[in-house]
Amino acid sequence: MKLLANPNNPYGDDKVHDACGLFGMMDRTGRLFDAEEPVRAIINMHDRGNGLGGGFAVYGLYPDFKDDYAFHIMYLNPEAKERAEALLAKNFNVRRSEELPVDSSAKVVRPPIIWRYFLSPKADLLRGQPSDDFVVANVMRINTESGGAYVFSSGKNMGVFKGVGFPEDLASYFRLKEYRGYMWVCHSRFPTNTPGWWGGAHPFNILDWTVIHNGELSSYGINRRYLEMYGYNCTMQTDTEVLAYALDLLRRRQNLPLSIAAKILAPPLWEEIAEMEPKEKRLNIALRQCYGSLLMNGPFSIIAARQGEMLGLTDRIKLRPLTAGVQGDMVFIASEEAAIRCVSPRLDRVWSPLGGEPVVGRLKGFEAAEIAVPVIR
Repeated sequence: MKLLANPNNPYGDDKVHDACGLFGMMDRTGRLFDAEEPVRAIINMHDRGNGLGGGFAVYGLYPDFKDDYAFHIMYLNPEAKERAEALLAKNFNVRRSEELPVDSSAKVVRPPIIWRYFLSPKADLLRGQPSDDFVVANVMRINTESGGAYVFSSGKNMGVFKGVGFPEDLASYFRLKEYRGYMWVCHSRFPTNTPGWWGGAHPFNILDWTVIHNGELSSYGINRRYLEMYGYNCTMQTDTEVLAYALDLLRRRQNLPLSIAAKILAPPLWEEIAEMEPKEKRLNIALRQCYGSLLMNGPFSIIAARQGEMLGLTDRIKLRPLTAGVQGDMVFIASEEAAIRCVSPRLDRVWSPLGGEPVVGRLKGFEAAEIAVPVIR
């Protein structure tokens, strides 16, 4: 197999200003379903991509290893693999390791070596810290110190599959028709101001948080520097990476409600804050003062997912499209209504969320403490 010598895309076409395709669907009962409908939906938005990036995140994927962290790691050279596996052996109990099964006849561009590991932290190394924090620290260490290894998926009972190519070709390459999950998140990418390479394709992931994004974050520099203070290192050369880390920081580490996290990432305009009731006004001013460096500036629509939950969110002015739909227990979020209707023609409800308004779908029985966040039921 020919290894990826240069992370930049082979076309020399790194600055394409156009759209990205987003699609997510989940069964709120937890029923597992295969890749056929998610792939069909993202193909429906084929013109939103150009073959420089695509990918999928699947939840409920590894029930036989549901208590282990599942690492998907891409290697740009054999030496990086040796160094990364030495770090894994030192810090984790590796239950199983294998090269990720692929179809080498699929139309993808210069794939790296990709391995899959099921593992758990060594108990004597935790020293009282949460296992999730230990995992994040080791993901960052591998991505920064190995010289060509990148952990691009690190959650439990879920996995990310991404690379350079159209999403339907990547689905064939990763043999996704062999997998089943209760939630699928899919992306077709036009790189805007960042390279099209295997690590820079969407989704972006840390632990079980996954993010796909249409748009551009002009605030990437200040967002990145803020997150570095909390131990997150951006190594994938794409602005969207900061969104995954920001959600992990706000939701898992700081335990903020989703409605508050949404106000931090896509806050109300100052003139709107000025007209609010005193209590709400004080809250929003405090969030802008405390988390100004996590404000995501620029046009964006995102679909974010974690175990049991799928979130749609746009920038406050809604410069990128987002549509939500419901049919029975199925919840859909996409860039275009057409993508939803190609897999679910008769929807019970379909709507376009307002700018900065979170749309949330959750598994039945999923517990989450929130402050006034609308949940699809």
